Amino acid sequence: MAPVVRFAPSPTGFLHIGNARPALLNALYARRERGRFVLRLDDTDTARSTAEFAAAIDEDLGWLGIVPDRRVRQSDRIALYDEAAERLRRAGRLYPAYETPDELERRRRRQLGRGQPPIYDRAALRLSEAERAALEAEGRRPHWRFRLDPGPVTWTDLVRGECHVDAGSLSDPVLVREDGSYLYTLPSVVDDAEMGITHVIRGEDHVTNTAVQIQIFSALGAPIPVFAHHNLLTTASGEGLSKRLGHLSLRGLRAAGFEPGAVASLAVLTGSAEAVRPVADLDELAGLVDLAHVSRAPAKFDEHELEPLNARLVHAMDAAEVAPRLAALGIDPAVAAPFWAAVRANLVRVSDAAEWWRVVRGPVTPAIADPAFAAQAAALLPPEPWDGATWKGWTEAVKAGSGLKGKALFLPLRLALTGLDHGPDLAGLLPLIGRARAEARLRGEAA
Repeated sequence: MAPVVRFAPSPTGFLHIGNARPALLNALYARRERGRFVLRLDDTDTARSTAEFAAAIDEDLGWLGIVPDRRVRQSDRIALYDEAAERLRRAGRLYPAYETPDELERRRRRQLGRGQPPIYDRAALRLSEAERAALEAEGRRPHWRFRLDPGPVTWTDLVRGECHVDAGSLSDPVLVREDGSYLYTLPSVVDDAEMGITHVIRGEDHVTNTAVQIQIFSALGAPIPVFAHHNLLTTASGEGLSKRLGHLSLRGLRAAGFEPGAVASLAVLTGSAEAVRPVADLDELAGLVDLAHVSRAPAKFDEHELEPLNARLVHAMDAAEVAPRLAALGIDPAVAAPFWAAVRANLVRVSDAAEWWRVVRGPVTPAIADPAFAAQAAALLPPEPWDGATWKGWTEAVKAGSGLKGKALFLPLRLALTGLDHGPDLAGLLPLIGRARAEARLRGEAA
């Protein structure tokens, strides 16, 4: 059966590079195995979820090349969760508890002080009907906990191999808050079951959740999916990623001029057995990703590695591919192809082409150390039309007339023509500069 996977972000902020990792691993697994990819917005946190963030998630995934086969919102599915919660209550697996956060925290500190694990003691299960009624008469409303069965919960993980968690070491998790709203755990299980999710690929921070959710799947009589818990991306210094790191948001990286292929490659191949390399598209990346080869160690995302990756992608792009982006930078479409051929090897980002277009069209303030040499070079400029051979013919004439060669010949010409001591091969750039601008610059005029 073709796999069905899902990515389930909360629309409470912009996606960052750490979110891109599970999104891509799920989408790539679906491509590789000819399955389906579901985007599920976990938007039950009505206080923080916004339409703006939901739209941004679609936009960011689209930029990476991910097009979901299905989109759903948890806020449209509350009736399903209500029905599942009622089934668990009837089965005796969901029970009311009345402790306040302060009471739970004091109890936790006492347990730690006695050297005991801070596990919920199930005091709520020992309450009589009269005691529950008295608490509710005080104005208390219960939250609802899922009663875990003791013993090991085991599964075969596609990344971590054989896994087990002792359910007896866990507190009965709260599934429903006092106000009747749901925490992540129950809606996630209900949705996975109803949508036919066959594989849950997510970060290793969910390993303990998996043990709890396997018991909920079983309690609801639902099939248990295959799990894969990948390592998490951290910053280069080992700091965990979060939505507050705005410069590592996908839209921040996009605004900085990085290509989606560079971002996707670094997000996915970091912390795996595959060497990080630029990829042209997600089909190519899907062929490189094997969940069994994902490392157990944290995957350190070094944003400085993006620049060389990005440069390699940019250098391989042809003019037709970047034509709309060059036009948006104000580059004349009539000469965009020869301009791109001349400058692309010197770019890290496509947007860097704007600086070289300024050099071509000016005005440029020439840097001239020897006005007599520059004037001599100007006098030797051939008539137009110019092409890729003009630079060689002209510099041979200047060399013969001045006796200069090598750096002593070429650097003064570059400084006069571009105002810079570095840049693209002038054989390609000179025809774009044109004779009038070249002559003016050699004579010391800003042009």
